[in-house]
Amino acid sequence: MADSPWIVDVTTEQFETLVIARSMETPIIVDFWAPWCQPCLQLAPQLEKLVHEAGGAVILAKVNIEQEQQLAGMLGVQSIPLVVAFHEGQMIDQFAGVVPEEQLREFVGRLVPSKAEQLVKEALELEESDQVTAEVKLRESLELDSRDATKIILARVILAQGRDAEAAEIITQLEVRGFLEPDAERIKAELDIRAHAEESGGIVAARAAAEANPDDLPAQVGLGDALAVDGKHREACEILLAVVMKDRAGDAGTSAKDQMVKLFEVLGSGNAIVTEFRRKLATALY
Repeated sequence: MADSPWIVDVTTEQFETLVIARSMETPIIVDFWAPWCQPCLQLAPQLEKLVHEAGGAVILAKVNIEQEQQLAGMLGVQSIPLVVAFHEGQMIDQFAGVVPEEQLREFVGRLVPSKAEQLVKEALELEESDQVTAEVKLRESLELDSRDATKIILARVILAQGRDAEAAEIITQLEVRGFLEPDAERIKAELDIRAHAEESGGIVAARAAAEANPDDLPAQVGLGDALAVDGKHREACEILLAVVMKDRAGDAGTSAKDQMVKLFEVLGSGNAIVTEFRRKLATALY
């Protein structure tokens, strides 16, 4: 097992990179041991065997406290063997001493992603490059474990393929719970923008209608929606903001404001366009 790619010796200098940082992607089991510790030598083969069986779903990091006394002191290791699990940068589980194989297997098993979780992970890796395969994996995952979080990802992947009605059906079913997660709210907002854009006939028709009658404010809102769907977010915000400023208290102004807020939600709070136009919208309204 010593040559296993899933079992590594870790020094004090490597701990941040090989344990904390790496645990953001893969659960890490840290085995604090020493060559003179007989219980450590008894536990090690069992632990290494289970990690090897996990096939890379979990990594075993071995820390020889005789050589890495500084690290042991920093982490408060007082007795060995001590086995500590890290995931997403945090310590999430631990045990001390030698435990029965069944208990050890349960410990490792809690860290290994289920088949459903693994399928979701694979789908996320494919989301940008192969949405069709990503969708297949998400549906397989839902057959094993019908999690709402997976349904939201599926709705996003379906929406990216232009199947708005199917995505909307998933969001509607989730909304029955009485709430939506932020990711689901973003999908709902995008669906609404796309529905309004479709009513305007698409970007070419919407632009023609808006240019033919600049005073037709609903037509301007329709153009803003069409531009948003087409990825022209800045121009969309400029047009919608202009409608708000012309018709603050009217129906068109209210509609333009609502569509801007939905676009902000789709783009996310960290987007520079959102930061700029949220401020401009607030100034226009108040």
